[in-house]
Amino acid sequence: MGRVGAWAAGAAVGFLRACVVAAVTLLVPAVWAGAVALGVHWGPANPWSWLLPVVLVCAGTLALGRPVCRAVRSLVARWDGTVIDAGYRQAPPVVRMSTGFWWNGFGYEKSRRDALMDQHWRIRWRDPANLRDLRFVAIAPITAGLVAALPPVGVAAAVLGLGRPGTVARVVGALGAVLAVGCAPYAWRVVTPVAVRFLRPTAAMALAERVAELTAQRADATVAQAAEIRRIERDLHDGAQARLVALGLSLSTAQRLVERDPEQAKALMRDAQAGAKASLAELRGLIQGISPPVLTERGLVDAVRALALDLRLTVTVEAEAPVRVDAPIESAVYFGIAELLTNALKHGRATRAGVTFRQDELGLVVEVEDDGSGGVRERPGGGLAGLRRRLAAFDGTLEITSPPGGPTHVRMTVPCESL
Repeated sequence: MGRVGAWAAGAAVGFLRACVVAAVTLLVPAVWAGAVALGVHWGPANPWSWLLPVVLVCAGTLALGRPVCRAVRSLVARWDGTVIDAGYRQAPPVVRMSTGFWWNGFGYEKSRRDALMDQHWRIRWRDPANLRDLRFVAIAPITAGLVAALPPVGVAAAVLGLGRPGTVARVVGALGAVLAVGCAPYAWRVVTPVAVRFLRPTAAMALAERVAELTAQRADATVAQAAEIRRIERDLHDGAQARLVALGLSLSTAQRLVERDPEQAKALMRDAQAGAKASLAELRGLIQGISPPVLTERGLVDAVRALALDLRLTVTVEAEAPVRVDAPIESAVYFGIAELLTNALKHGRATRAGVTFRQDELGLVVEVEDDGSGGVRERPGGGLAGLRRRLAAFDGTLEITSPPGGPTHVRMTVPCESL
């Protein structure tokens, strides 16, 4: 009874899944049939009777193509555990350039609204995935759709046949019941190989996505470079430059007073010496903000340990072996860790955090975990989104797990070779 019950349960689940697959994959052909029926009902006497079915077929196919493909990918992932990358072209960030124009990944617009609108329609109609989706909604009905329709068709035949008198009707009903019961556990499974074969991103789509990603990174790099230059200019103008000007005035005044009032001249010299030390400290801080010397001299792990000493946060840093990678990757990972630890302290109110480094043949893996309040969400234009884009420049990835109440766990992976 146990095996029979398990088989019956599997058949029932398979029957329901087959009905769902048939309904999803045959939705577009049902729209076609309805459009043709409406055109026939309109009447052949009307010379424009052919126009309505054509319009309905085209509009229905375009409107339902992407939702049907998304539904099929969701069903396959949920039932069979097969994840199929959608491959749809993602919208790059819309950024304002130093010229005042807005760059949307395709062109420049005068306002952000115009840039977003232009970006939306360009992506929607130029996405190579549109042709793939249209091909799938044409192929799926005659493959997965027909096979998945066998169990419900068999049930319908059994109900109609067994409910009527006559030997032929009952034989048809019995055959329908056998067909429904026999193929119910397996009919829905055809959708998986069909979806894998026809819904995967093509090489052209992968190339287009990569080009769009590199274009977005170029725009981000341009904006970040301009912002960094403005920051350096502002820090030099308001800090070190002002102190050096005051230092020059003090030395000039001391030079005139050295014979008439030596004591006052000495006091001015002492003030100038203090100003020189302060200017030197500011210049060192500015240089450290661009590229921390400890990162160049002692490597990534020790640089993170030195960073942790300046935070009001207990940070443990663990590394299986010394980590040495290319300088641009070190800098991106270092400032990424600094961003995460600062967020943990400022927004998550964390008291403890841990940073773990691991390097293997695939690349560098950095995990940062804190005991903060959690609930971290990546917002467009925020620090985490910027970190993701910085890592994407090196084909790196960012994974964030932060349930409400904590803990927050962030994993950064960058493919690279050790030095």
